[in-house]
Amino acid sequence: MSDHRLREALDTLKESGVRITPQRHAVLEFLIGSMSHPTADEIYKALENKFPNMSVATVYNNLRVFREIGLVRELTYGDSSSRFDCNTTEHYHAICDKCGKIVDFHYPSLDEVESLAEQVTGFEVSNHRMEVYGICEECKSQH
Repeated sequence: MSDHRLREALDTLKESGVRITPQRHAVLEFLIGSMSHPTADEIYKALENKFPNMSVATVYNNLRVFREIGLVRELTYGDSSSRFDCNTTEHYHAICDKCGKIVDFHYPSLDEVESLAEQVTGFEVSNHRMEVYGICEECKSQH
């Protein structure tokens, strides 16, 4: 599954005229293989042994390129570090209050929220996001 997603993402980069450097390839591959919604620092730490000359700035620059062409979403929660999500389909997040783990879920009925908001407010709604907070299974089992 992730090999197919990686090939599609690399094709998207090529079509956008973005040069595929080994570092860019590695960052993309890590993101696609990760279900943890990593921060730029986590990506950097995971790849620093493979690319000792790569800086955190390189990771940020690549993430910015990926975001601009629609390959990743940047998730910002309060003042903590941005997390990056390779799943760009409409979905929501459950977030653990203890460890910060983020898990994807989809609830199609919420798609109606946008049209209801438009009717009630007169806004032209571009998107919405929902987060659910609680304690993940791993943290619950530690008690």
